[in-house]
Amino acid sequence: MKLLGSGMQARFLLAMGGAMLVVVAILAVLLGRQAAMQGEVRSLSNGVIHELFDRSVRSRGEAMVRELSDALAGPLRNNDLDQVGALVRSISRQPVVRYVLVFDDRGRLVHDGSAGVPGSGQPMNDPLAAGAVAAQSLVVQQSPTVLDNAMPIRMGNQRIGGVRVGMALDEVLQREQAANATLDERLQQMGSRHLGWLLLMLGLLVVIGVVVILYVQRTLVAPIRDLAAAARRIEAGDYQAPLRENTRDDEVGELVRGFARMRDAIARHDREVRRMAYTDALTGLTNRLAFREALDHRLMAARASNHRLGLLFADIDDFKRVNDTLGHEAGDEALLQFAQRIGRAVTEAGGDDALLARFGGDEFVILVGDGDVAANARLLAEVLVRELGKPLVVQGRELFLGTSIGVTLFPDDAADATTLLKNGDIAMYQAKMAGKNCYRYYSRAMDHAVERRVHMEQELRGAWERGELRLAYQPIFRMRDRRMVGVEVLLRWQHPTLGTIPPSVFIEVAEQSGLIEIIGPKVLRAACMEAVQWPSGVAGDELFVSVNVSPRQLRGGELPALVAQCLQESGLPASRLHLELTETAVIGDEMLAAQLLDRLHRAGVKVWLDDFGTGFSGLSHLRQVPVDGVKIDKSFVADMQRDPDDLALTTAIIAMAHALGITVVAEGIEQEAQFELLAQRGCDLGQGYRLSHPVTATEVVRMIEAGV
Repeated sequence: MKLLGSGMQARFLLAMGGAMLVVVAILAVLLGRQAAMQGEVRSLSNGVIHELFDRSVRSRGEAMVRELSDALAGPLRNNDLDQVGALVRSISRQPVVRYVLVFDDRGRLVHDGSAGVPGSGQPMNDPLAAGAVAAQSLVVQQSPTVLDNAMPIRMGNQRIGGVRVGMALDEVLQREQAANATLDERLQQMGSRHLGWLLLMLGLLVVIGVVVILYVQRTLVAPIRDLAAAARRIEAGDYQAPLRENTRDDEVGELVRGFARMRDAIARHDREVRRMAYTDALTGLTNRLAFREALDHRLMAARASNHRLGLLFADIDDFKRVNDTLGHEAGDEALLQFAQRIGRAVTEAGGDDALLARFGGDEFVILVGDGDVAANARLLAEVLVRELGKPLVVQGRELFLGTSIGVTLFPDDAADATTLLKNGDIAMYQAKMAGKNCYRYYSRAMDHAVERRVHMEQELRGAWERGELRLAYQPIFRMRDRRMVGVEVLLRWQHPTLGTIPPSVFIEVAEQSGLIEIIGPKVLRAACMEAVQWPSGVAGDELFVSVNVSPRQLRGGELPALVAQCLQESGLPASRLHLELTETAVIGDEMLAAQLLDRLHRAGVKVWLDDFGTGFSGLSHLRQVPVDGVKIDKSFVADMQRDPDDLALTTAIIAMAHALGITVVAEGIEQEAQFELLAQRGCDLGQGYRLSHPVTATEVVRMIEAGV
């Protein structure tokens, strides 16, 4: 009992008991904080949802009554009741619209969208009628169940009547309550899951504590006393002290035997540390630090012997796309396959003295110095381009990436390691500019990246007039029946010497240089001219054409006038033109963006928010900036099958957009399973390689005639 009260075992039991009490206290605090945070989240979210629904219904009501006021002037003046009824019914069918009433200048009902119009010619006698009849401009009135938006109808300066659009506040309230209920349910589910996990972890901790106590009592207390005595003898210099436990075949026995192997273990550890410091952990190749040291030594030897060296700087093309679409594990697998292929190529064509290293995330460098360095470097570059251009199979998918390679020579191009590496990087970038999956030699003309960008800008300035820029079309399909309903306009650049230049390269140059303000209107005008010539579909419907608008075009403030001019010149109906804006296009001045988009809406043009979900302020944009549709970013679609968070977020975006009456488009559909998941969740439209690759205008016409 004395040993139990003062020995290690007793102190261990007390420590375990104290630790358990601390853990229980921490769990209690966490549970309390979780409940408080859920309450705060619920309160804040309910306020945000209410404000979102309220602003949405008010902005939609005002927009619809303004649109009807402009559209009804002619039919009401000409007493064209059929046209008046058609316009009224088109608005009445929209969600949460309770009624649409057209009245004359004396407040008598002209049309309410119903067959026969029972109250035609009778004065409106509802409580809000007087305010609507007296309105000289937009008047918004509200009752407990209806938000009444009234607007006079004028022909010139003459007031010939008015129109009222009643928004059903009770239906909006029901949708708001449903959204709040869904949020509450999700919070409860999340809280239950967290509570379950915490309780499970607490129970597991208790079990582990009991097991550890029993283990300590039976196997460690007595053996450790013997180890302490042996340690004192070892401390005194007796490294051969016999230990009774050194015959045990468990951890304690291994610990005793480890004393004798300590010196050897330290030596092995030192060697391992050096290996880790100079070797890439993923590929096992030489890393940047070791390569720089080896390069410095090789340069010193080359200077002394008057020899040449060749350096190849290789960068995998579009590697970020692998990480973004398949995940970092797939990216690591692709890097391993690339490293193995590069290693085989270096063995085949690099010579015995070649040194291969992984220099960065997707960058590799090779140093060659045997024989004819220039010839060996060229041969190795050709082998690398050929081998690395072959497809990779990663997670069951075939990927075509390729590699851009820069080649530079010592002492021809540089006299030190830093300059040699910089020149290789410059030459590699030139290979990317030339179309990727190729190699380029460094030349002094490449010295400054600014000169390359200036050259690209100069070439881009006349590219449209030279016929190098052309339009391609990405078909957009309706999810419920896979019928093509529209196309997205894509811009392609086929340079006569540089070949096909990726949009990610020249669009960035156009944005930074301001050329997008010249190219953008030309693309919009050409797309409208092309689309107006397309035939109608089998069912008589016509395709819409969706054009991307850059932030510069929107912030310039001239976009509505440009759109109106293009529509007038081409004769394309405004309803067939959709404009796509990225989130960055509206960040910074949402008031200006909202005003411009409101003008576009009144003209009949629809506006979509592109790459939705990738920013932190997507919800606020939907509240502040009126849009007709959102396009779910392809990064969410790509990971829907593997990432439950992406699937949940995509589902929430679709539900939220539908609650606001907004169309949802999914980008990057490349698998049938992705299509099915989106269709099950009510996604309206979709595009991607699974449905169709980008096509020419001629192929669009063929698809329309084939009834695709």
